Amino acid sequence: MSETRTRVVAVGEVMVELARGADGRYALSCGGDTFNTAIYLARAGIEVALATALGDDPYSDRILALAAAENVGRDLVIRRPGRLPGLCLIDADPSSARLGHYWREAAPARELFDFPEWSSIAQGLLAARMIYFSGITLSLYSNVGLGRFLAAVEMARKSGVKVAFDGNFRACGWTADSGRTRAVFMEALKRVDIALPSFEDEATVWGDCSPEATIDRLQAFGIEEIVVKNGPNGAVVASSVRRDHVPVPEVFVAVDPTAAGDGFNAGYLAARLAGENPIDAVFAAHRLAGQVIRHHGAIMPRQDGAVH
Repeated sequence: MSETRTRVVAVGEVMVELARGADGRYALSCGGDTFNTAIYLARAGIEVALATALGDDPYSDRILALAAAENVGRDLVIRRPGRLPGLCLIDADPSSARLGHYWREAAPARELFDFPEWSSIAQGLLAARMIYFSGITLSLYSNVGLGRFLAAVEMARKSGVKVAFDGNFRACGWTADSGRTRAVFMEALKRVDIALPSFEDEATVWGDCSPEATIDRLQAFGIEEIVVKNGPNGAVVASSVRRDHVPVPEVFVAVDPTAAGDGFNAGYLAARLAGENPIDAVFAAHRLAGQVIRHHGAIMPRQDGAVH
């Protein structure tokens, strides 16, 4: 990968989170899929910045304070007076699965590429070493915003910026419009160098019957590097010349599966940016994901948060 550019730019949303514990009380934190990955990349020594929009409220201040404490760049964060970030209330159903309830329709992150300052975000993407975004990122934007974002990604890629994408799918972000979801994803996939999907999401959106089917479909877009995450069944890493199944080194009973995929992506990208080969990078990704799921919440304590 090119060494002429230095940082990864993670594009997406950060929300305020209220998670109910076993005692019925709620704990306040913040998170978002690309933000979680950005934090774990920074802990691995990768220069990374967040591109998003926030308000001028105390909760937005806390999000930026966390980013600063984690060495995540904030110069691509737009702040809008009088606005508030999205809110996610996290509960558990009787089977202990986590349930998220969202209040995010008015979050400024949704207008990142509609605000007059959007061109400064585009310039930040053009100057990056890598752009990282997800299916959740795509679900945020208006058609105008999507057009601007994908045009900026395309321009950046033509200038040598690598593009990494996780087709992270949450149905609540797409208002049950499967046609639009697929159309937007297909436009994004035309601009991707490294795809990091989970098989569960790909089966939901596309009806894929196996990780190999996912790889076949993604390779039709010309994507040169694909890693399909498949939970405890390991991952399949593919290039144009080979495919390898990489098992999970050790399977743990998850304390909390939140952000397992975000941690996996950070472990993989950090290893690849450091020059490791894809198979070794998948093992590094498995190890970090295994650490993440042994802690409550998306961001594990710093002493446990190094990428090994």
